[in-house]
Amino acid sequence: MGKTFRSYDMNQQLLLPPDLRQWLRPDHLALYVSDVVEALDLSGILKVYEEGDGRGRPPYHPVLMVKLLIYGYCIGKMSSRKIEQATHDDVAFRVLSCNQQPDHDSIAEFRKRHLPELAKLFVQVLELCQRAGLVKLGHVAIDGTKIKANASKWQTMSYARMTEAEQELAAEVERLLAAAQRVDDEEDKLYGQGQRGDELPADLRNRESRLARIRELKADMEREAREAAEKKAEAAKQRNKEHAQKEQESGQKFRGRPARVIDPEQVIPAGKTKRNFTDPDSRIMKDHGTKTFQQAYNIQIGVDAQAQIIVAAKVVQAGVDQEQLVPLLREVEKNLGRLPNQVSADAGYYSRAAITHQSVRDVDLHVPPNQRKPLDWGPEVALPENATLQERMWHKLGSKAGREVFSKRKVIVEPVFAQVKHVRGFRQFLLRGLAQVEAEWLLVCMTHNLMKMFRATKQLQMA
Repeated sequence: MGKTFRSYDMNQQLLLPPDLRQWLRPDHLALYVSDVVEALDLSGILKVYEEGDGRGRPPYHPVLMVKLLIYGYCIGKMSSRKIEQATHDDVAFRVLSCNQQPDHDSIAEFRKRHLPELAKLFVQVLELCQRAGLVKLGHVAIDGTKIKANASKWQTMSYARMTEAEQELAAEVERLLAAAQRVDDEEDKLYGQGQRGDELPADLRNRESRLARIRELKADMEREAREAAEKKAEAAKQRNKEHAQKEQESGQKFRGRPARVIDPEQVIPAGKTKRNFTDPDSRIMKDHGTKTFQQAYNIQIGVDAQAQIIVAAKVVQAGVDQEQLVPLLREVEKNLGRLPNQVSADAGYYSRAAITHQSVRDVDLHVPPNQRKPLDWGPEVALPENATLQERMWHKLGSKAGREVFSKRKVIVEPVFAQVKHVRGFRQFLLRGLAQVEAEWLLVCMTHNLMKMFRATKQLQMA
């Protein structure tokens, strides 16, 4: 008697259409993403389509596209081409798309068109996390990392070299224009048959476009240098005003020279200041993990200790973190309506201006002034009445309670970067420009929080 097998026939057709959800386990991440997206307010995206006249081919449903993008970012398939391929090969993507296969151009265009609204979903998902009890704002740890820009560092030029290249290219353009004028009577020979004869030669077009790009970047660098100089000038004027007021009150001459007030209009960028032709908003930064320099952005997050939920996220162009503490805490307050009770950050965030800022006066800050090791903090001793700001911070960090709080910083925030970079594979931005990059980073952070909420839900169901 032959072996009996279960029926198997790849030519068998289905009499009734299947319920696509049954292709996945009930606790599958894709179904969870689908349910969450259905609960989100997508009116900002949907209203764009209300203005159309109904002509042309109907677009893919926005809810479908949002689900594909969010699920793709959750599992590390972030490029439009990978998502398109997954709608053919991956059961979860086919369920979310209801067996439709948007092409990668449609996916990329949807993301580009609706990126600001997609970024706003970060706050909506964060509010869901808070309602689920995953955010307490008892202790928030802050940290930053460098993520590569969608640009090569070899496409970068310094301001000094731009000035030289501008002069060289301007002279070359003039030479080519003069040559073109001289041979105007030989236009068929110069431009080829079938041409009008008034097109610019290719080498002239290339030089003119490069010259225009260099002048554009130079103008941006000069504008930024003036803006920075204006801030310094205002700060210098304020210091001189304060010194003059103290002299008047005390009747004593202020020791030292007055702060120098520079004229912003006379300031030009330093010769070594660089800009990238592909993504001018990105900067060359040192990656402390690999000890290499790369074209990158400085990524900032604040992570709640309760469940490693990201409660604030920013992207900055500065290579150091010293001025990021207060802006990031303001993001926490904007997103959740209040500041955390305790905040920990490494020494890179310490500055007198940040620690004494009025907006964080009610926050228990744990930020070491420098890179001293915990063993150097010393035993708990009485704090002198005339202790400096740094001494007060060291005294707090050296106490038993302070050591306990600060020791948690690494285990709160650093695993989040590991999950984003190494588990989900997000090591380089797909988009360019500071605004686009920050929106993409919020999308990454939103999907991180969504996955944390998904795992917490599964644990509750198993309990």
